[in-house]
Amino acid sequence: MDIATLIGVVSGFACVLTAIFLGGGIGMFINVPSIMITVGGTIAATLMSFPLGNVLGVFATAKKCFFQKPVSPVEEIRRIAEYARVARRDGILALEERLGDDADPMLRRGLQLVIDGTPGEVVRDILTSQLDARRERHRRGKQVLESMGASAPAFGMIGTLIGLVQMLRNLSDPSQIGVGMATALITTFYGAVIANLLCLPLAGKLEARSQDEGILTELLIEGVICIQNGDNPHMIAERLKSFLAPSLFRQLDEGTEARAA
Repeated sequence: MDIATLIGVVSGFACVLTAIFLGGGIGMFINVPSIMITVGGTIAATLMSFPLGNVLGVFATAKKCFFQKPVSPVEEIRRIAEYARVARRDGILALEERLGDDADPMLRRGLQLVIDGTPGEVVRDILTSQLDARRERHRRGKQVLESMGASAPAFGMIGTLIGLVQMLRNLSDPSQIGVGMATALITTFYGAVIANLLCLPLAGKLEARSQDEGILTELLIEGVICIQNGDNPHMIAERLKSFLAPSLFRQLDEGTEARAA
């Protein structure tokens, strides 16, 4: 689970709800017509902008922002180096017994292709195509979330206009002024919360997660090709260091030295 996303969502809503309760209670912020205008309008606009499959798929994609376990590139480099040692010592076919479920699915697929005797260029093409497809799914999910983030404030403004029209048409009836003003203001509030506390932050997290996964996948592809070429495990680790942030170099070196000892 991504703790940062969970903390961000919980703390954001907690701050908003705390401010509401301190100001007089949540009851005055619940308005069914405003919810219909903002939430319903946002969903309708999104369905008009994207195919139904993309809209439904965004929920599965957005789950990665909360529930996907982060993969450590340092651990994957160590795993690749260990697989390289096994391949050099016992042959490439010995890897078939060592491919555990804890390894990244992309790494398992790449090594299985290598074990099956697939040429290196074909292995790289297959894994790169899979990476491109994953990036495209994330890009579509980000587009849907950004579209929802743009539509929600717009429909909040539509609700504001509706509320103002209702209020101005009923100035002779003071009992309707409060209802009209409530609809006018609360729809803007709903739109701002949906956009800035959910859709846009999740779109940003999805983009960041997609970039991290892309770098990790490129690392795994390079590692698989190095194993297929029979490269030295230590040299493979040094080569894959280029995919790491400099702050992780020491962590990788310490783990490598500990395994060697």
